Amino acid sequence: MANNLDQIVDRLRKALDTRLVSVVLYGSAATGDHNEKFSDYNVLCLLTQITPAELRAAEPVFRWWREQGNPSPLLLTEHELKTSTDCFAIEFHDIREHHRILYGPNLVDSLEIDRSFYRAQVEYQLRTKLLHLRQKAGGILSDRDALSRLLADSVSTFCVLFRHALLLDGVAGPVRKREIIESAGRHFGIEAAPFLSLLDQREQKVKPKDVEPEPLFARYIIQIEKVIDAVDVLAK
Repeated sequence: MANNLDQIVDRLRKALDTRLVSVVLYGSAATGDHNEKFSDYNVLCLLTQITPAELRAAEPVFRWWREQGNPSPLLLTEHELKTSTDCFAIEFHDIREHHRILYGPNLVDSLEIDRSFYRAQVEYQLRTKLLHLRQKAGGILSDRDALSRLLADSVSTFCVLFRHALLLDGVAGPVRKREIIESAGRHFGIEAAPFLSLLDQREQKVKPKDVEPEPLFARYIIQIEKVIDAVDVLAK
């Protein structure tokens, strides 16, 4: 994928010229926990301005990048980068801590994240993802294969949020999913097994048909609820 990263920088530079300030790789590809089957390559582009003219110029690059199986790059101006950390505390915390500069100056190292916004967003995202998980499971509980896919697709998101819950509580957060779950098990007293089982399925170490999804789902959501309760009582 390194060649594609070089190509997107080259294409963006040609399309946007001096309006392109910086290109940043973030997400699992920057942390070393990338899974080719489930993970995308996430790119942040910082521009001097963003108008329809810039979007039109970047459109062919975005189309090509999506054809490679990745989401469109995230576009922000330098001003937006500095003033949006309260709205996107989790996202910018991750970008600040784990990134790779592909082009231009490093403008993310100095981002400041307010703890009160950070804690609130972690709790909000945990509760929202749990609600959505229950809602979706409620419509497919009798469909073994669909439930297995739902759980396997969700575990990566909860690993990310558990890492932030650990960070909020003063625990140096590991970045690899299994390490996060093991650390959360020790710190929050949750059962790691449901998460590790789902990670095994994602990594094709076990076949979904070898695991009963409904009992796994029941154990899984109980552990998520425990982490939410722990985050809820952290200093605001």
